[in-house]
Amino acid sequence: MSVDMNSQASDKEEDEDDGGDEEDQGDIASYYEGVASDVEQQGADSFDPEEYLFTCLTYKESQRVLTEEVNTVAAALKVSLFLKLGCVMLLVIASSIKLRYKSNSSLLMSDALVQPSSTCRTVTVKDSPAGAALASTPSCKACWEQHCTVLVKDGIGVGISCMAQDCSLQMPEDFVLPLLPAEELKDKYRRYLFRDYVESHFQLQLCPGADCPIVIKVQEPRARRVQCSRCSEVFCFKCRQMYHAPTDCATIRKWLTKCADDSETANYISCPKCNICIEKNGGCNHMVSQNFCWMCLGDWKTHGSEYYECSRYKENPDIVNQSQQAQAREALKKYLFYFERWENHNKSLQLEAQTYQRIQEKIQERVMNNLGTWIDWQYLHNAAKLLAKCRYTLQYTYPYAYYMESGPRKKLFEYQQAQLEAEIENLSWKVERADTYERGVVGGEGELSASDRGDLENQMHIAEQRRRTLLKDFHDT
Repeated sequence: MSVDMNSQASDKEEDEDDGGDEEDQGDIASYYEGVASDVEQQGADSFDPEEYLFTCLTYKESQRVLTEEVNTVAAALKVSLFLKLGCVMLLVIASSIKLRYKSNSSLLMSDALVQPSSTCRTVTVKDSPAGAALASTPSCKACWEQHCTVLVKDGIGVGISCMAQDCSLQMPEDFVLPLLPAEELKDKYRRYLFRDYVESHFQLQLCPGADCPIVIKVQEPRARRVQCSRCSEVFCFKCRQMYHAPTDCATIRKWLTKCADDSETANYISCPKCNICIEKNGGCNHMVSQNFCWMCLGDWKTHGSEYYECSRYKENPDIVNQSQQAQAREALKKYLFYFERWENHNKSLQLEAQTYQRIQEKIQERVMNNLGTWIDWQYLHNAAKLLAKCRYTLQYTYPYAYYMESGPRKKLFEYQQAQLEAEIENLSWKVERADTYERGVVGGEGELSASDRGDLENQMHIAEQRRRTLLKDFHDT
């Protein structure tokens, strides 16, 4: 491969930036990091269903991986040197090469549109595609230049094909590059090639971060959380979208498409007891003033920790026998039930990010005033990060439940979802209480008592245990 570094960030820049920028105060995008010691699990609970090994590669490192793959494929097919460039395009099907091709590499190369078939009159088999096409059609060089230029401007890399009628042969880069008139266009073509090469490799994914050249490499491609070492972008390896456990890639695409045209639910409601308009200004769903639940408006006393009733949709078992209009209303009602809870947890995450920022600022202030060290206050920082981690998982349980078929497995899922939700609300309340704690408590300004701190840390352990249990039983199953 001859893709150069002119179109990518230099390795020097990459090495300097591999650690990413310092974490902003209040930014909890990295809530998966740095909380393990405060929520250490024991025995069977220590299994982390999200553990996933991956490596962040620079441009040159990923190019080396691709070159090794090309050499392996070329050696296996026993093709001539000039067709090695064509082997790059075979990466897209390299994992599915059948035994029948081992004895007939020419058949594979022509089926993959890399080597000309006997019907192509533009490019001959005996010569390199780079020279043969132009040699056989010297009067059409200008047409080839225009053909390649238009396709590159349209963002095409590997997919530039032969101009001959009824020939779909893919043109290798040593053929296309000399036909591109401007260096800027050549740089674009190199970038598109690199993108296509990486996307064709089942173990590689480009970081979706803006202008980020890092490539993520894994041993086994799965829908797991990965994070770029350069720009700190967090995404699902399999679909390159926001991480979405326990919901699978196809389901979350359906859900987001369905939600795309829906407006946000109101951030205000009327109190069910006094009809006064109330604004939700924290992540916790417990409205303490009148002791009711923000989501279902029910009495908070009925929300026991054993089963968080308002997280479960109660379907009408007789709906199949009713009119189409009634079924349509029921379908809308079901969707809104899950959408409102999905949206509510998304808003709670935003509000709890503000709580996290206040905690960060208070910790910084206390440390500057010699009221303890950062380590003394680390548990508050970790509690806020863990709360976001758990609520993020809980948010993505609602698309999962929406598309899940009724039955015993869904009942088990809803039970675990309800337990997780109850423990998250308990943790949210304790974190917000810690955030608003008045000064004058034992140990100095704003410090929780030893029992309060122990209670908070115990709640962190319980919430994370519930989260891991749900993911272990339902993520990728």
